[in-house]
Amino acid sequence: MTRSVSSWLLVSALLLTSASAAQQATAAQPGEEGRVTVEQAPVSSEEDPLGAVIAPVTLPAGTTALYGYAGAPEIGVGFRQGISSFELEARARLNWFQLSAALELVGRLKVLERGSVSLAPTLGLGVVFNSGSTYMDDQNFSGVMLRLSPGLIAGWRVAETVTILGLVDLPLDIGISKSKSLRFQALGGGGVEVYLGNNVSVLLAGQLGTETFQERAGLSDTRLGWALKAGLGARLF
Repeated sequence: MTRSVSSWLLVSALLLTSASAAQQATAAQPGEEGRVTVEQAPVSSEEDPLGAVIAPVTLPAGTTALYGYAGAPEIGVGFRQGISSFELEARARLNWFQLSAALELVGRLKVLERGSVSLAPTLGLGVVFNSGSTYMDDQNFSGVMLRLSPGLIAGWRVAETVTILGLVDLPLDIGISKSKSLRFQALGGGGVEVYLGNNVSVLLAGQLGTETFQERAGLSDTRLGWALKAGLGARLF
């Protein structure tokens, strides 16, 4: 009888111990998961995915973006790489009015960041191949030209997902195959870039100005210059 009672007490003690251990393990799991969530939260909060086509004025260090746009008179694609307050961009453009193609390497340097406003001058170097087609541009001329393209980009962050842009482009094309040929544009304008989600941003922009050109010495002309574009870009890293 005494042996049976002792056995029963021993079994009861073991069951109580097992139940207590199970409750402690169950209670610890939410805490462990909660700690993982707390550790991950700061990482996501530091990310700022707005901008891929033109905004921001320079990409954050280590960030890359790929974009494309359609418009008139140009369509284009490009790749951007952020390096601290500096950025490198490789881009290709097709002027479908003139049937000319341009390949450029462009650098940006952020010189001002005050609150929600930032500013970066740009400088590009490239080459232009012009077919000389006059179907849509009766003043076009053929040739291979060296392109030097200074400019300026201003960004104003007006909301968490919206940046207003100010744009100045001053591309100068200098003839290589025809040494006296020149083309210069002075374009100013602006646009807006909006974050859609999933690291994707959309751009709408327009510019207006003048275009001066000459195919040979002594035969220069000036006309209205303009550009419209709608683009889509994505952050890759």
